[in-house]
Amino acid sequence: MQNVVILQARKWFSRSLSSFSSNPLKVCVVGSGPAGFYTAEKMLKAHQQAQVDIIDRLPTPFGLVRSGVAPDHPETKIVINQFSRVAQHEQCSFLGNVTLGSSISLSELRKLYHVVVLAYGAESDRSLGIPGESLKGIHSAREFVWWYNGHPDGRNLDPDLKNTDAAVILGQGNVALDVARILLRPTAELATTDIANYALAALEESSIRKVYLVGRRGPAQAACTAKELREILGIRNVDISIQEVDLRLTPADEEELKSNRIKRRVHELLSKAAAKPRTAGLNQRELHFVFFRKPDSFQESEDRTGHVSGVHFEKTVLKGDGPGKQIAIGTGEFEDIKCGLVLKSIGYKSVPVDGLPFDYKKGIVPNFRGRVLSDTSGDPTLLEEGLYVCGWLKRGPTGIVATNLHCAEETVLSISEDIEKGMLISSAALPKPGREGLLQLLQDRDVRIVSFSDWEKIDSEEKRLGSSRNKPREKLSTWDELHKAALE
Repeated sequence: MQNVVILQARKWFSRSLSSFSSNPLKVCVVGSGPAGFYTAEKMLKAHQQAQVDIIDRLPTPFGLVRSGVAPDHPETKIVINQFSRVAQHEQCSFLGNVTLGSSISLSELRKLYHVVVLAYGAESDRSLGIPGESLKGIHSAREFVWWYNGHPDGRNLDPDLKNTDAAVILGQGNVALDVARILLRPTAELATTDIANYALAALEESSIRKVYLVGRRGPAQAACTAKELREILGIRNVDISIQEVDLRLTPADEEELKSNRIKRRVHELLSKAAAKPRTAGLNQRELHFVFFRKPDSFQESEDRTGHVSGVHFEKTVLKGDGPGKQIAIGTGEFEDIKCGLVLKSIGYKSVPVDGLPFDYKKGIVPNFRGRVLSDTSGDPTLLEEGLYVCGWLKRGPTGIVATNLHCAEETVLSISEDIEKGMLISSAALPKPGREGLLQLLQDRDVRIVSFSDWEKIDSEEKRLGSSRNKPREKLSTWDELHKAALE
C-alpha cells in the first residue's frame, strides 16, 4: 500500500514538474513578517519550481520582529537570519515600499499570480468606546511600541513622559508587560539595545515613577506568559504592589488553573511577588498589578485642557461556569487612578482592503484552513479561488512568533491540496505574468521598489551608526532616511 502511495506521489510530482517548468507556479505573499516569511519558506520547500514574491508597504522586511519585539529581547530577533536566507533564495524576491490598495489592488495581484497569500497582520487598534478616549496622553500600546522601536509611522508619536509621574496600562498580556518594562527598566540597560535613540533620550528624562497594569479579570486569567512576568518582576529597584485579596482563588479559578500550566505558573509568580516585603519607599519606581477593574471613562485635567489626568474604573466580579468562561461584570462601585499617560493594550486590529471578504466581528478574513471564503457564513465550499491567508489576519492577533510557523504550514498544505486537485494551475492554462507583470505595473505607476539588496544597504548603515554607540544597530526611523540609505 505504501509503495502505491509513493508511486502516485512521484507520478503527480513529475506531471506537476513538467507543467510547472513551462508554466511555473507564481505566488505573491503580502506582508513580510513571520507569517509571510514562514509561508514563503514552506512554499519554496513544497514547490521547488515556484516563484515566490514577498511584498510589503515598508521598505524594511521582518514585520513585528523588527517593529514589535521589544529592544531588550534580542534573542527573539535571531529568526531574522532564517528569514534573510529565504529572501536570498533564487526563486524568491522581496519587494518593499509596495502598498496593497494604493500601489496595487488585490484584484490586480490575483490576475498576476496563481496564488496570493495575505499575511499583512494587524496594523490598527481596538477601541474602548468610552468617554474621553480622544484626550491627549492616551495612546495604543501598538503606537508606543512602534515609537520606541523606530517604526517610521511611530516616529512622531512623542508621548509626554515628563509631566506626570504615573502611567496606566490597560491590559495584562505580553505587550502590556513589554511597555511597562520599557517605562521602568533602567535606561542604562536599554542604551545597549536597538531602541530608537529619540525614545531612549525621552526615557532618560522621564518623570514616570509609578506604572499600573490594570486587568478586567483576576490573576488566574492574566493573559501574559510566565517568562514575560518573571522578567518584569526581576527589574532592579522596582517595588511590586499586588493586593493579596485579589490572589484568592474561587473554585472556578482553581479549575481553570488545573487545566492550564502557564496560567498556574503565572499565579504562582504573582503570589510570590505579593508575599515579598516592600522596601518602604527606598526604591524609586513602583509597579502596581491591579485586578478586577474595567475602565469606565477617562478624566480630563483641570490644569491642562484636553489632556488626560486619570482613569475612572468600575470594580468587577467574575461570572460564568467552567474554565475560560468567566467574564468580568461591573459591580456599580467605582474608583479613580490618577495618571498623565494611558497606554491601551487591549488588542490589535486587522484592516481589510477592497475586494477582500472580512469578518468585522472577529477581526479576521473568513477562511477554512487558510483558504479565503467568499463570506462569513463559514461554508467551506464558497472559496475565493487562489486567495489564501496566514497569521493574525487568519486567526486574530494571538500567539508568539513561532505560532506563525504552524499557521503557515496549514495554509501551504491547503495550497498544495488545491494544486493537486487542479484548481490553481494546469498545462492548458495561460501562464501568469507574476513578478514580471508586477514590476512593469509598479514601474508604470512610478512606485520606487526597495529590493532585498536595497534593504541590506539600510541594514549596513544602521549597524554602522549603532557600532559607534555600542548598540547592535541605530534604526533609521523616518521614511526619508530609509529611502536615502536604500538608494545609496
